[in-house]
Amino acid sequence: MRMTLCPLFSGSSGNCIYVAMGGVRLLVDAGVSATRIEAQLTEIGVHIEEIDAILVTHEHVDHVRGLGVLCRRHRLPVYANEGTWNGILQKEAGIPAGCMRTFFTGEDFYIGALNIHPFPIPHDAMEPVGYAIGCQDLRCGVATDIGQLCDDWLEAVSGCQALVLEANHDVEMVQRGPYPQRLKRRILGRKGHLSNEDCAKALLTLAARGAQAVFLSHLSADNNLPELAYNTVCEALTRAGYTVGETVSVSLARRDRVSDMLVLESGHRSAV
Repeated sequence: MRMTLCPLFSGSSGNCIYVAMGGVRLLVDAGVSATRIEAQLTEIGVHIEEIDAILVTHEHVDHVRGLGVLCRRHRLPVYANEGTWNGILQKEAGIPAGCMRTFFTGEDFYIGALNIHPFPIPHDAMEPVGYAIGCQDLRCGVATDIGQLCDDWLEAVSGCQALVLEANHDVEMVQRGPYPQRLKRRILGRKGHLSNEDCAKALLTLAARGAQAVFLSHLSADNNLPELAYNTVCEALTRAGYTVGETVSVSLARRDRVSDMLVLESGHRSAV
């Protein structure tokens, strides 16, 4: 069994993740234009016609910008919960009804051989979720746009060997930066975004529960630096006794281009 995980875009300007496992190919979110998503897939050797479905985490534009065009061009099935569909359809009325699939948050469903577990996350959207995706003994987790650490979502992705985990901001950079106070409160709030420090704390918990590789994702362009996010997480892992690159690999999900591709097979991993 083999799992492939590759963030195509990550950040407030757009998010899209490619996941392949058990003969099924998925996108998680479609937050940039359909044309850009198609181009990035081609860059990693995947044609859009090979994608089996799109999973949506929530209705914010940086997660659904390309959704309508992708559906109309390619008739791709799109999976979201009722709250997220309500939010999407307030902005995008052109999604064909035949493409819409609705799940219940917290209840597992299947796409081919893949088990999909949608779990609730604390974020300021209508019904936001993350995903744990698995087949046989391999699992990956997508946990971004998260306002706080809490046992529920950490438990949902426990046992995932690979993670896409939010490291959105440095708290001091937010506090000292030029954003208006309202926006600072949103980012730092309990339904905002996860800081570098909290990402590190989450990863320490998840590494103890089986995580082998992580993409640090949704980095803010204004309130973070890639090297700061990376160093904060790696230093926490090192202090806890992990060897970065061996026991746990840490990669950055890039904002506007394809990130490293993680290929994990039962029993071992390799990045290409």
